[in-house]
Amino acid sequence: MADMSAPAGGLLTTSDGRPLKSALATAQKRAKRRAFLLVLPLLAFIVITFIVPIGQLMHQAIYNDGFSANMPRMTAWFAETPPGTEPDDAAWEALALDLKDAAAARSVGVVGTRVNYEMSGTRSLFTSTARGAARFEPPYRDALLAADEKWADPNLWGTMRQVSDAYSANFFLAAIDMTRDVNGKIVPMPEERQIYVSLFVKTFLLAGLITFTCFLLGFPIAHLLATLPMKWSNLLMILVLLPFWTSLLVRTTSWMVLLQQQGVVNNTMVALGIISEDGRIQMIYNQMGTIIAMTHILLPFMILPLYSVMRPIPPSYVRAARSLGATSWTAFRRVYLPQTLPGVGAGSLLVFILAVGYYITPALVGGASGQLISNLIAFHMQSSLNWSLASALAALLLGAVLVLYWIYDRLVGIDNLKLG
Repeated sequence: MADMSAPAGGLLTTSDGRPLKSALATAQKRAKRRAFLLVLPLLAFIVITFIVPIGQLMHQAIYNDGFSANMPRMTAWFAETPPGTEPDDAAWEALALDLKDAAAARSVGVVGTRVNYEMSGTRSLFTSTARGAARFEPPYRDALLAADEKWADPNLWGTMRQVSDAYSANFFLAAIDMTRDVNGKIVPMPEERQIYVSLFVKTFLLAGLITFTCFLLGFPIAHLLATLPMKWSNLLMILVLLPFWTSLLVRTTSWMVLLQQQGVVNNTMVALGIISEDGRIQMIYNQMGTIIAMTHILLPFMILPLYSVMRPIPPSYVRAARSLGATSWTAFRRVYLPQTLPGVGAGSLLVFILAVGYYITPALVGGASGQLISNLIAFHMQSSLNWSLASALAALLLGAVLVLYWIYDRLVGIDNLKLG
């Protein structure tokens, strides 16, 4: 320990004459720098693999330069004229010349796809017109209308004006079943195209039902694990953890074998006389299949937090309550259950968040009615290639999960969450 002395002025100093307060502050700064350097690799890993991809996701949801980067003359004309302006000779010339350049650069498909995101059926208009764009001569309006009369549609020009800006909130509007009209006013999508809001609602309802089912099944299992002698508890814990050692794909396809109409479950019920041969139950490729398979897969995520909270609870608490006159139900409700709430909250939050974002299991066993929002996000990423809309849907899903996390923190307190 450094030698300290108190000079006549009463100020404590170290053995080398420095003020003690300054020396302690320097030591604290050195300790903080050392701690920061120790966690720097982990921080860099989180930033690179988590923060940066989320930032790119948010940017992709509002940015798409498919039109503006390949139609510069049209983009400039839209920027110079107010909304609702009728296309003049300069606009038709800009459109014809941009189509020529896009056809030469083989980027007209990108342009048509960007416009098609907002107005269905327009991609073929751009590609078919661009094939003959090299032969266009003034007057360009007549040349374009001779190629296809759809170029005179004011809705098309309004849509091109909207997509001429690389940054747009239109994908977020589409993700909540809204769009913009020709004048730029936000209006609801046609009823036959309103699919995303209802799918979000169904996703959260199914995730809540799966979470509740996991709680009903997991609570007694966790209680049994916590009260059995250690040798039996360890054996049962191995059975709980066994699904983690099996591939998710294998577990899902196993449920496909079990639940199909000619599968093990239906055959067993027919053999026992519970149902007739003609009354086999459809338990696969629907919501029932999604709920059953996901409950089985996510059940350990409910059991483990509950077990970690139940194990330290002394059994003497419930015995003391019963000895003081409480019934078994009252002792459970007033003494035991409140002590398990941190585990209940942690397990429910964990299962719900995992269920909201699940993809493989609903895709394999859910069919058309058992699909979740994650399956539609994957569709736009892999099939329709509308990455901006997929990013907007994913951003809304992320925001909903963060709101759920905030509500849990306000109601229960994140400090009370116990995962182990």
